[in-house]
Amino acid sequence: MEPVKVEEHAKWKGVYVVELEDGSLRIATKNLVPGQRVYGERLYRFGEDEYREWNAYRSKLAAALLKGLEEMPIRKGDKILYLGIASGTTASHVSDIIGWEGRIYGVEFAPRVMRDLLIVVSERRNINPILADARFPEKYRHLVEAVDGVYADIAQPEQAIVVVRNARFFLRDKGYLLLAIKARSIDVTLEPSEVYKREIDTLVKGGFEIRDVVHLDPFDRDHAMIYARFRREQGGG
Repeated sequence: MEPVKVEEHAKWKGVYVVELEDGSLRIATKNLVPGQRVYGERLYRFGEDEYREWNAYRSKLAAALLKGLEEMPIRKGDKILYLGIASGTTASHVSDIIGWEGRIYGVEFAPRVMRDLLIVVSERRNINPILADARFPEKYRHLVEAVDGVYADIAQPEQAIVVVRNARFFLRDKGYLLLAIKARSIDVTLEPSEVYKREIDTLVKGGFEIRDVVHLDPFDRDHAMIYARFRREQGGG
């Protein structure tokens, strides 16, 4: 189905609203690598540009936007540390938004998943893949510069502790955090709301000011997205 109109979203820089012939709307990013599909997403040609549909059932950041995230902090030219980049589904859309002037430092622990990511980054040269354990940022500190933001989607306990540790190494003062909390990955014995509160408390003690928390149902059950800002003088090191 062909788009009849494509406009940048009124609030989210770098995110576009695609209106299709049947009147339905989709969100999308402008494809930095025209012709490249990363996860089977639809491509829309409109005017001189190509747009990639951003599937909220495949990307927690897209889900957070559609669930009313207060702000989309990612901007063109940003440097971002991405913890748990996996095969690059969400990161590819972030790559579109930050453009060639920006840079993603993508940390992934699983070699099999990293192989999939390498296919994506062969053309997306603004993504630097790093095979490492996010719990130990000192082991890749020589590969990452100071960053404007941290995006974290890591399926292991103590997610907030891992984020704080990385922020102290790499995140600029007043830099932003987008943390996808997987409640069941942290503690299956606790209700999701208890887990979120515990992780938020850890972030606050580590120097973060919480700006927004959105739950991602129905796109992702038992998940939430936390948006926060880092203040080094509040304990960030």
